[in-house]
Amino acid sequence: MTYPANGRLLIVTAVQAERRALLAGLGATAVPVDGGALLGTGPGRADVAVVGVGPAAAAAGTARLLAHAEAQSRPYAALLCAGIGGGIAGKVELGGLAVATGSVAPDLGAESPDGFIPIDTLGFGANLVPADPQLLDLLCTALPDAVVGTILGVSTVTGTADSTAALVKAHPDAVAEGMEGFGAATAAQQAGVAFGELRAISNAVGPRNRSAWRMPQAMAALTRAGAALASFDR
Repeated sequence: MTYPANGRLLIVTAVQAERRALLAGLGATAVPVDGGALLGTGPGRADVAVVGVGPAAAAAGTARLLAHAEAQSRPYAALLCAGIGGGIAGKVELGGLAVATGSVAPDLGAESPDGFIPIDTLGFGANLVPADPQLLDLLCTALPDAVVGTILGVSTVTGTADSTAALVKAHPDAVAEGMEGFGAATAAQQAGVAFGELRAISNAVGPRNRSAWRMPQAMAALTRAGAALASFDR
């Protein structure tokens, strides 16, 4: 896996199970990273770290790792936020993969009597971090069966029919939902590091139903994705 030429890639996940699934596929092309003790990976290699659940933990953990690498004069060229997530019904199947054209924070803004006002409409920032085109192209080439679209980075996982309908209406180009993408993307953007996001689908976004989740299939999809990325050579 090479991105870009002579560059280093940091992959962040929310939990250890996701990191283990990715490492099983990435094999010798990746090294697990704990905390700030970055290991000496070379060009074309990837470090894989757990940064925690949710946008705040992802932003803080990712920013710490990027800053530590910068301080060591070994900056990362790109960041990939990867893990399981919910898929928008009819767009991506359970056990399938979704690749982000950008990460959106759909609940970042303000309520009003006329409805929700996104942060960009308020004029206080942006609720979208676009994926880096080169990294997006690499992911799509390595994972041709993945569904491509925006991925929603939420603080509260969608769990009712009404909230799902509102989400889909507000973001018709969304294909999946996760909790860490926008936070990690913000850290990457502020550090000047290319960003991408990958989700393996464990459940459909909608009314919460744990019995319908397919966690083993999603973890297996992460491993397959890791193997595809490990074998990809531009």
